[in-house]
Amino acid sequence: MSKNTKRSAGLLMYRITAAQPEVFLVHPGGPIWAKKDAGAWTLPKGEYDQEEEPLLAAQREFLEETGFTPAPPFHSLGSIRQKSGKLVIAWAFAGDCNPDHLVSNTCFIEWPPRSGKRIEIPEIDRGRWFSFDSGRRFIREEQIPLLDKLEQETLAT
Repeated sequence: MSKNTKRSAGLLMYRITAAQPEVFLVHPGGPIWAKKDAGAWTLPKGEYDQEEEPLLAAQREFLEETGFTPAPPFHSLGSIRQKSGKLVIAWAFAGDCNPDHLVSNTCFIEWPPRSGKRIEIPEIDRGRWFSFDSGRRFIREEQIPLLDKLEQETLAT
């Protein structure tokens, strides 16, 4: 992997309900994503540098982006490469939360693009529980293999 390759680490929380297993996905905040729904959701994740342990980065990012504290054990889901070239490494863990209580950190972006104006936006504007079938419709296409691996390996036991 090139030193210039952007890397993100993330956690995919799941729960088993009486009806079916579900995964917790988040929707990016800001005007770029405001009108995008299907194919825009993601697992909570974020970039980390070479000196940082990826699993620790994933836990930090999950807390920063949701306000919820992840708890072990964490099960490796491997990694995927997004269309941008970014490498995303992920783990799954069993947990539960009320999406209405999500509290995300914020960041600044230039908006409108090339305007020189900066606005502060939440990194994540909402979270939601999805069945695996609906999750596959709403999660970013490149991240579907992470859902598949969770369903096949972690929940099959």
